[in-house]
Amino acid sequence: MSRTGMRSALRASLAAGTAAAAFAVVLVAPGTAQAASYDDCPPGDVCFYNGANGSGKMCKWDGDDPDWRNGAVYCRWAATDNVRSVYNNGKKGVYQDVVYYSGKDYTNRIGCTKVGKKGNLTGTYRLRSHKWVTSC
Repeated sequence: MSRTGMRSALRASLAAGTAAAAFAVVLVAPGTAQAASYDDCPPGDVCFYNGANGSGKMCKWDGDDPDWRNGAVYCRWAATDNVRSVYNNGKKGVYQDVVYYSGKDYTNRIGCTKVGKKGNLTGTYRLRSHKWVTSC
């Protein structure tokens, strides 16, 4: 193949590749965000939701957190939204139940959820910390 032929083939290949890349970008562009559900809570984690029945936005942890606003996991919505539901998808063992608090550093206990349990909170709470415990 001559140099001119190689250049033409290269240009055609690049044009096809560019068109394919542009098409691929359109295909993977994000759609509307979907609400979380209890099914989104990974095994071993405790998950808190701002909607009832595990809906809305979710924050999740596999360990203790003394301050959701400045801890290892930053729960963005917890400062402005109430926690409406919880799922303790933790593992059975020594520290399996989860106690949650409205104050940082585990102050002002609100409730406790046993391992494997999920449900709605009966009050209107802005939670700020939680820890795994041996029993509720």
